[in-house]
Amino acid sequence: MANRPLTMNKIRQILRGHFEGHGSKQLSKLTGVSRNTIKSYLKRFQQTGMLFEEANQLSDEGLAELILGPPSPLLKSGRLEVLLPLLPGIVKQLRKKGMTRQRLWEEYRLKHPDGFQSSQFRKYIREYVGRQRLTMHFEHPAGEKVFIDYAGKKLHVTDPDTGEYVPVEVFVATLGCSQYTYVEATFTQKKPDFIGSCRRMLEFFGGVPRVIVPDNLKSAVTKGSKYSPVLNETFEIFAEHYNTTILPARPRQPREKSLVEGAVRLVYQRIYVELQGKVFFFLESLNEALVPLVNNYNDYALRGQESRREQFETLERNSLLALPELPYQLMEVKVCTVMKNTHIRLGEDKHYYSVPHQYMGKKVKVLFNDDRVEIFYQYHPIAKHKRDKRKHKYTTLRDHLAGNHKYVSGWSYEFFVDEGNKIGKEVGTFLASLMESIPHREQGYKSCSGILHLARKVGTQRITGACKRASEYGVYTYPMIEQILSKNLDAISFSDEQLDESSQMPKHHNIRGNKYFS
Repeated sequence: MANRPLTMNKIRQILRGHFEGHGSKQLSKLTGVSRNTIKSYLKRFQQTGMLFEEANQLSDEGLAELILGPPSPLLKSGRLEVLLPLLPGIVKQLRKKGMTRQRLWEEYRLKHPDGFQSSQFRKYIREYVGRQRLTMHFEHPAGEKVFIDYAGKKLHVTDPDTGEYVPVEVFVATLGCSQYTYVEATFTQKKPDFIGSCRRMLEFFGGVPRVIVPDNLKSAVTKGSKYSPVLNETFEIFAEHYNTTILPARPRQPREKSLVEGAVRLVYQRIYVELQGKVFFFLESLNEALVPLVNNYNDYALRGQESRREQFETLERNSLLALPELPYQLMEVKVCTVMKNTHIRLGEDKHYYSVPHQYMGKKVKVLFNDDRVEIFYQYHPIAKHKRDKRKHKYTTLRDHLAGNHKYVSGWSYEFFVDEGNKIGKEVGTFLASLMESIPHREQGYKSCSGILHLARKVGTQRITGACKRASEYGVYTYPMIEQILSKNLDAISFSDEQLDESSQMPKHHNIRGNKYFS
C-alpha cells in the first residue's frame, strides 16, 4: 500500500545495514523495501547527526518521532465541525421507533445543504456510536469486589403432591480477582431470600470483600440512579454488619458487572446441563446437588492459568476482611411513636418496650428479629431489648424512666419492708402486715409510701411509736397512723391509754358495775 509506514524493526534493520557498509541496492534486496524509500529514511536520519548506537537506545516511539517526525494532528473540516455537535441528538433520534438514517440525513441536508453526502453521514454516525461503546479493562485487586446477580433462566423443583414444576431463582456471585464463584437456589428474589443468599455467600468465601456490586433489584436498591442510587435500608444494615460497602451497577450497564454476567453464562454450560433430567422435590435437595457442581466449576483449570479455587487460595482468601463473630440476622423495620408512658408498642407481638423518657412523643425507628429489638432515633441507637412475644406485657429498663417513675417502678413488698426496717423493726412489721391484710399487695403500696413520707415529716421515733400502737390495735391502715400521730397517742403506751379511759368513766346510779353479773 502506498505511503504505508515501515515498522520499527524494518527501520532498525536498515540503519544497522547502513552502518555496516551496505548500499541502498543491497539493503533493498535484504529488506524488501524500495531503494527510494531507504534513501529517504537514511537522509532523515543523517540530518539528525546521531550515531547508530545512540539511535538504537531509543524506544520505538522516540525513533519514530526522530525519523518520521511528530504525528500530524487530525484535521477537521468545516462540515465536520458542524456535524459533530449534532451527532448526540441524531443518535438519540435514531433510537425512536420507525426512525431511519436516511430520514435523519434528509433532515440534516435541509438545514445544511452543503453538508456531507449520505455515505459520509452514515460513516460518522457509526464512528460516534463506536466511541460510545468503548470499553475499559479493569484490574480488580484481591479482596476488593464481589459481583452478584440472579440467573435469567430458572431451575425448578417438583411439588411432591401435585407433580407441578415450581420455578426457583438461582443466585450467582463471583469475586473480582480470582473469579471464585458461589451458586445457590432460592424460591424468590425478595429481601429475606436475597439477604440470606448474601450471608451464605460470605460464609462460603470465609471472608468479606470490601465492596459488593449488586444489580438494581428491589431487594438491594430502592431507587436506581447512575449517580446516586438509593439503597434498600435492610441491605445497608447488612453491609454495615459485615463492614463492607454496597456499590450498585448503573442501570442498563451490564458491562459494569460483566464478570458475573460471564459467570452466569458458564453456570448454564457447566451446571445447568448436569441437572437436566434430574428431579428434586425440595429446595434443600436441589442446593445439595449444586454443591459438588459448584466445586467442580471452581476446580476447573482456566486456559493457561490456575483454577479459580487455586487463584482464590493463593491470591484472594487472605485479602478478605474477617467475618464478624455473629452472623447477620434479618431485621424487620417499622416506625413507632413513643407513648406517654415512655414505651413503644410492637404490633407484631402486642408487647411494649421502654424508651428513654426524653423521647416521649418522638417518632423512632424499630429494628427487630426473633431475638432482639433495637430502637433508633435519627439513626442513633437509644434502646435495645431482648424480644418478648408475650401479649400485653411490658419490658422496661429502669434507666429509661423519669426520676419519679423510677421510684414508683421499684415498689414491691420487699422494697417497703426493707425501707420500714431501716427506720425500725416495728415499722417494717407494720408495713408487711398492711400489705398482707389487702387482697392484692399492690393496693397497699401507696399507703406504705404515705407512711414512709410521714416518717420524713415527724421523725423515726414518732412513726415507730405510731406503728407500734396501730399494731396493738390490730388496725393496719394509713388513716390509723395519721390519727395516732394527730392525737399524740404514740407518746403513751397501750395499757396507760386503757387505764386512762377507765379512770375517766363517770359514776352514775344507772351503771351497775361488773359485780352485778357475778
